[in-house]
Amino acid sequence: MQPGNPPGVPLNPGLVFEMLQAHQRTAALKAAIDLDLFRAVGEGPGDVASIARHCSASERGIRILCDFLVINGVLLKQDGSYRHTPSSAAFLDPRSPSSLASIAQFLGNPAMHEPYIHLAEIIRSGRTNLPGDGSVEPENPIWVQFAETMAPMMAPMAAPLGAVVLNGHKGPMRVLDIAAGHGLFGIEIAKQNPQAHVTGLDWAPVLRVALDNARKAGVHDRYNMLPGSAFEVDFGGPYDAVLLTNFLHHFDKPMNVGLLKKVRASLRPGGRAATLEFVPNEDRVSPPMPAAFSMTMLASTPAGDAYTLSELTAMYNEAGFGNISGHPIPMSPHTIVMGHA
Repeated sequence: MQPGNPPGVPLNPGLVFEMLQAHQRTAALKAAIDLDLFRAVGEGPGDVASIARHCSASERGIRILCDFLVINGVLLKQDGSYRHTPSSAAFLDPRSPSSLASIAQFLGNPAMHEPYIHLAEIIRSGRTNLPGDGSVEPENPIWVQFAETMAPMMAPMAAPLGAVVLNGHKGPMRVLDIAAGHGLFGIEIAKQNPQAHVTGLDWAPVLRVALDNARKAGVHDRYNMLPGSAFEVDFGGPYDAVLLTNFLHHFDKPMNVGLLKKVRASLRPGGRAATLEFVPNEDRVSPPMPAAFSMTMLASTPAGDAYTLSELTAMYNEAGFGNISGHPIPMSPHTIVMGHA
């Protein structure tokens, strides 16, 4: 018996093959989204010929792709025709208000995948092989694509974050949204509090996406832009709240502590700083999605990581924050970490 193998359970090499072939699942899902296959399935009738016509693709290719999606639990097949599962109807059909199809553009960007070809080299060096600072290289154009396409994935986190940040706070307030991206988190606070004024900080091309989203939400008259690097620009202030959403994981602990000290200096007494992060348990191997996010940081940054709650709490403490608390978002890999100045 191999160490760690449960008694009585025969060895199965399937895991090895599944991991080595996992790239096929990524490519198949991205291809189906690019071909608009999920719209075709949703509109029916679901036979190979009609789907192929809709996708301007070969019937052989569509048949094999659809069967592959069925095998992997993405679609259903009955009497030779294909139809949605509840999940594909909700999250992959572009007609659905909860569709996540657009996130394939960012997550499927070749720049995001290229480091994994050289992962052994990255593991030897302990940092990304991407030029400069990797994904956090100044003015990296991938963040415009992130802002334009990843909003559907982040939108469900906005309301819970807003509720935690605004808990016990009413009336006029100033909010700084660092690495605003699509701007949804600051925008949500402006929606929940009609007296909140939000300043989004990010690279100028990214902020144009955020401002457009603020305009769509009807809060653009209370949304200001502060272009530049969070480590270099003057934050101004004082603010009642500062947001750091999906940002600290890009950097090592000393850089994060330095940034948090800068954040604290920009807050009013009693002001609050809220991060939104993939926070694994202290064992660093569970839950699977936030724990595995450290691999993304290894591949794409010089020193980033998925930090545990105790690590984030220690950073907050070192920066001078108190009353630090973690707020896991239900049905999500994210946790809100709040500290008070």
